[in-house]
Amino acid sequence: MNLSNAIRRVPRPFDTQKGQDVAALLPEFGPEISALIAGAAGCSPYLAGLIEKEQEWLRTAFEDIDKAVADELATTASHAPDALANGLRRSKRRVAVMSALADLGGAWPLARVTGALTDLADAACQAALKAAVRHQIQRGKLPGMDEGDAEDAAGMAVLAMGKMGAHELNYSSDIDLICLFDETRFDADTFQQARSAFSRATRAMAATLSEITAQGYVFRTDLRLRPDPSVTPVCIAMEAAEQYYESLGRTWERAAYIKARVAAGDESAGNRFLKTLTPFVWRRHLDFAAIQDAHDMRLAIREHKGLGGPITLPGHDMKLGRGGIREIEFFTQTRQLIAGGRDPELRCRGTLKGLELLAEKKWVESDVAEALSDHYVAHRTVEHRLQMVQDAQTHTLPKTDENFARLAAMMATDVETLQADLRRRLAAVHEMTEGFFAPSKPDAPAPQANLDVSILNRWVSYPALRSTRSRQIFDRVKPDLLARLSGTARPQDALIAFDGFLAGLPAGVQLFSLLDANPQLTDLIIDISGTSPALAQYLSRNAGVFDAVIGGDFFSDWPKQAGLEQALQEEMARETDYELRLDTTRRWHKEWNFRIGVHLLRGLISAQEASAQYADLARAVLAVLWPIVIDNFALKHGAAPGRGAVVLGMGSLGGRTLNAGSDLDLIVIYDPLDVEASSGKKPLASRVYYSRLTQALITALSAPMAQGKLFEVDMRLRPSGNQGPVATSWPAFQSYQRDQAWTWEHLALTRANVIAGPEALARDVAAFKGKVLSMPRKTGDVLKEVADMRQRLQQAKSPPGLFEAKIGPGRLQEIELLAQAGALLTGKPMDGTADGIAYLANLGVLSAEQAADLTAAAALFLNLHTAVRLLSDQPLDAATLAPAAQGFLTDVLHCPSFDAFETKLAERYQRCDQILTTVLSVYATNGDLA
Repeated sequence: MNLSNAIRRVPRPFDTQKGQDVAALLPEFGPEISALIAGAAGCSPYLAGLIEKEQEWLRTAFEDIDKAVADELATTASHAPDALANGLRRSKRRVAVMSALADLGGAWPLARVTGALTDLADAACQAALKAAVRHQIQRGKLPGMDEGDAEDAAGMAVLAMGKMGAHELNYSSDIDLICLFDETRFDADTFQQARSAFSRATRAMAATLSEITAQGYVFRTDLRLRPDPSVTPVCIAMEAAEQYYESLGRTWERAAYIKARVAAGDESAGNRFLKTLTPFVWRRHLDFAAIQDAHDMRLAIREHKGLGGPITLPGHDMKLGRGGIREIEFFTQTRQLIAGGRDPELRCRGTLKGLELLAEKKWVESDVAEALSDHYVAHRTVEHRLQMVQDAQTHTLPKTDENFARLAAMMATDVETLQADLRRRLAAVHEMTEGFFAPSKPDAPAPQANLDVSILNRWVSYPALRSTRSRQIFDRVKPDLLARLSGTARPQDALIAFDGFLAGLPAGVQLFSLLDANPQLTDLIIDISGTSPALAQYLSRNAGVFDAVIGGDFFSDWPKQAGLEQALQEEMARETDYELRLDTTRRWHKEWNFRIGVHLLRGLISAQEASAQYADLARAVLAVLWPIVIDNFALKHGAAPGRGAVVLGMGSLGGRTLNAGSDLDLIVIYDPLDVEASSGKKPLASRVYYSRLTQALITALSAPMAQGKLFEVDMRLRPSGNQGPVATSWPAFQSYQRDQAWTWEHLALTRANVIAGPEALARDVAAFKGKVLSMPRKTGDVLKEVADMRQRLQQAKSPPGLFEAKIGPGRLQEIELLAQAGALLTGKPMDGTADGIAYLANLGVLSAEQAADLTAAAALFLNLHTAVRLLSDQPLDAATLAPAAQGFLTDVLHCPSFDAFETKLAERYQRCDQILTTVLSVYATNGDLA
């Protein structure tokens, strides 16, 4: 880029004579560059001095300023040790003067200016560090290291923090560095010697960069962002730093590490260290508590710096003052901390990029992000002009009219226009950011109903309110909460239900912070607490599921199984550790499980749709998790012998009719072909291999971990039942189903579907299932078996109450059993109970009226069963059922009142019992009469 062709504006010279004198040093350039040099030199004594010193270099650099800067940066790696300090200072002068002229002339945008300054800092750190480490190696102070190890600084890494880390260095910035070394490259008995050597190298690097000589300085260097700087050496072991952050790290340090990156030294070791800090910086749940932490930091800075007053321009701090740069950075970083744990795309370092992504992800309104980005660029531009005057790390606006006139000249405007623009921008930034950190909430209306004070008084004793911080946040939430409770149809009942939720909440800071920032969620908690004790108890133990409500497409269309699989696979791709993947699956499943329950509770979906969605969710988990279990198992025992194994879903899973608390009925079928054993580090015989692999799947699904468990697993439908191996070989499965299976096992097979596993084997299992179900059977024999099974079921267990829709005479289990008989007798696939009933009607076993009654009843009972399991995992008692729960059930089943619902339900049970008894009694003892 030729500078004269890229100039878009020219600063007005404050000192006209000085500007003309300096411009005269380069007479061969045209009027554009002469005017730019005159303006720059006439406004900034520092720039005037740089132009005078580097006039020979500028003569060629102006022809291609991008190449000139790039070439100068490249020279930093080639200086001899005795020429390094002066060489780096010369590079600093050249990059500084060119960045300033390109900035003042409008040839470079802000990002290019800050990028060039940061690139210089990176190159200078790298050169100074290598020289310092090489010196320690040459002195024999780094045991086991030789000259070649100096290339990666013998395991030492320099982390750039703050604006350097974000590639946003100011014109006259300090550089904030954290220096670490990889202790694993040294033996225990040489660790102390190595640490001392790295500390000496760090001090030498800092001295090379920051000492002021006749040639100036490179960068002022600040090493105080390291852990506990008052007592730790300037370079510490990575393991020690990791332990510090895990145990003592504070929110401001989390925010600082958003911008951290490896600027020099061992990049591989540095990046490994940063990866280990991911859980510290990026919390897995939405971290709204970070808002209060950031607000407290802002207030502390204001108090410490005396910046808490109103905005007045003379002497106003453009960085730390109200409406300043730090406000925008805090706003952006805090939003990143809130959501970055869930969405890695938000983990960017730059402020402008962060605002862009936050707007794209709907965490910040687009107009707010655009406005703050514009103000940020304007503020940083003013900041650069202030620092260009004397190369001083200042952020304060001038206090005198004379210096304000100088600043206006550098901004190519007049004082009145500049001041008006500054006032407007500072006020706008303060208004937008203050509203985020300390929103002025209207006073909550006084409760409209008398709430039981004795209940309110005992809240302070609950675990969630034991800490001072949680009580402080809850005090802000409480007025709105009480007002919302008072606004419900039955305030006292709502209070009692919410009290049960609050009593079960083990900790409160995160949830109360969430409610403070998103008060609309309070209504959802009240609704859940008053309707579904089971869901409320679940929510109190898993408040993190609210993340999905705030941070995702919670109310969008259902993605179906394929969409769920893709979403879970994307989550899994972010983790490499097996245990973390299992925990990720549990967290992800909780959120989607919660979504289905809330959608059903709010009437957004029917109970039938909810049942299918629970099944989609379970199938997606199995489809994604099964290959991961296999891969992890193969690490020790080798790849699966033969064709692998499929997971066959039985019962409600196979029939796609799950509920909130369903177990999973599974059969694992494997085909070893002729392979006798695996070939891994610890090979296993094929039979043993697949049995242990199946146990690994059961553990992955049902073992309690940090995020709880996924599902209880029931393997009793396999050919061996509770006896024998948990996995069944493909030949044995075929032989058993053809020659040994009981009729009830073939009935169960009508609902079987392959959920996960290799496609070839899955196709074979599906085809074989079709053949088994198509085998000729006598109607009477099958129905006699159904009649006998019905009798055994009734003898084994009685229904616990009216709301138990599944087990008992005339209820769902018996209707489903009869429907399976219809599918078995016709050999046709059964997508639902209605299909099997229709097949029996076609065979003449059921009349059209009977079929219609059973079909309608099965749908009703399934809806009731799904709804009841959402309300509680225990039998319901009408006498103690909350009014909201009664209303929910009557809505789900489309009844005008709860009394009508109870009457309708009892009549349906009786009618279905009569139909089943009438139909099956013919076959109960006689078998096939045809």
